[in-house]
Amino acid sequence: MSIRALWIISLDKSDHVSLRFSKRFSTVEHRAKLLAGSGYVPVPDEDVVLQHLLTELGLSDPDKPFVSARDNCSHCPRSPALELRLHGSAHDTLWPVLAILQRPLILACLPLVDVPIKPRPPLASLLSVSKGLTFLAGLQTFLLSSGGKPDPEGLASRLAMLPSVLLQICPLGTPLDVPALGPPASPTGPTGAGNQKIPAWKTGLHRGRAVVNVALTEVVRSMQYGNPSRQDLWDVYGTVTCKCEVEGVLPNVTVTLTLPANGSPLQDILVHPCVTSLDTSILTATSVENDSSAFSGPYKFPFSPPLEQFRLCSYTSQVPVPPILGSYQLKTEDGHLHISATLKLHESVKNSFEYCEAHLPFFNRDQMSTVDVKVSHGQLDVSKEKNLLVWIIGQKFSKSREVSLEGKISFGGPVPGPTDPLCSGLTAYIKLYFKVPDLTLSGCSVDQHSVQVYSTAKAKVFTSRELQSKEYFIWNCTGSAPVSSGQMML
Repeated sequence: MSIRALWIISLDKSDHVSLRFSKRFSTVEHRAKLLAGSGYVPVPDEDVVLQHLLTELGLSDPDKPFVSARDNCSHCPRSPALELRLHGSAHDTLWPVLAILQRPLILACLPLVDVPIKPRPPLASLLSVSKGLTFLAGLQTFLLSSGGKPDPEGLASRLAMLPSVLLQICPLGTPLDVPALGPPASPTGPTGAGNQKIPAWKTGLHRGRAVVNVALTEVVRSMQYGNPSRQDLWDVYGTVTCKCEVEGVLPNVTVTLTLPANGSPLQDILVHPCVTSLDTSILTATSVENDSSAFSGPYKFPFSPPLEQFRLCSYTSQVPVPPILGSYQLKTEDGHLHISATLKLHESVKNSFEYCEAHLPFFNRDQMSTVDVKVSHGQLDVSKEKNLLVWIIGQKFSKSREVSLEGKISFGGPVPGPTDPLCSGLTAYIKLYFKVPDLTLSGCSVDQHSVQVYSTAKAKVFTSRELQSKEYFIWNCTGSAPVSSGQMML
């Protein structure tokens, strides 16, 4: 595994970015050119890469929520392997650009893919992706230390040392001490330090109380149209993150994911390179093939954890319905915009939120002048400067599991409101933001007692799970809306 280019970018609290370090490996780039042939795409200048990378991460223009190259329905992001379309063309694309974002840094690299990329191979089959992420994680530990928040002087000192460090750990663009291909045997008991070599990515050993935290987060996206001629779309993907503070050079932990008896098998599973052994059938289920006979668990992941918090695995899941079904209707009458909206909580979802809000923005109009809108549940906040209604539903729906909003708005303010090229005329949407603790739509869970820790000290284990929304849209059924002919995919 080799790396064509490396970038390190600083990101402060106000989202100001600057390139702190970049490195290209000309020998690896020469190999990339030979392997790709006529399909070779050279690495552009740093400012071009920075512009496209920040756009893909949603950091280039936070006031512009929709960017066609990133957010249109034909674009299928597979984080953390990003696709940078340099001139808006699929034929002029850098892939896979790997990125890790942990303030105050963004670390990114472009690994060499030594297999044909057309048709694009699945990420799970590319060793360069998992090893590239391991390389970035090691640099992250070096630059930010195990605490994750070095002082500015410490970070500047480590960045100054980086050229000489790369000569030692990544000569000619090929990282050393990266896990080799082929899993070792699964451990059966405690592992002592003995003469084991400390991996290059571990800057030290943990001393103190042994604690293991496992957090399972599922994210649901949805595009609902309220129109029989348009197919509603939704998808669910999950991540399992771990923070393991256990003693030993190579301590061993096993995390097991389980599904309910009627649960759909997990798909598109990607695992961290620290996983030491894995049943190959776990990796075969993909959302493209939609094979109902796929492995349905339990999913066991034995690993030797790094010091910092890391993503153990990610997956997608097929669920029959989205958690919240909505309808939204706008019409113009007597100089007013009449609004009607209904949100219904599906019976399979418990009525207990950490928060739930619905945002109704109105673009390409004058500022709101009068607002006469009522809600059946929760409260409504009005921002006339932003032409925005924030419907705060709160921590529960009503007992009927259905809430509604009705009213009318006039636009005649002294200055124009915000603009958006997509939302003209009656093209408008409601965007939902919600988080549900102790719930996953797939039913996937991690039992605290199923987490096994092989270490010199008994570890305290904590597990949690939650459901979050992302890009959850309900479009006005009387206006036009962006439509995809296929299923939403990661």
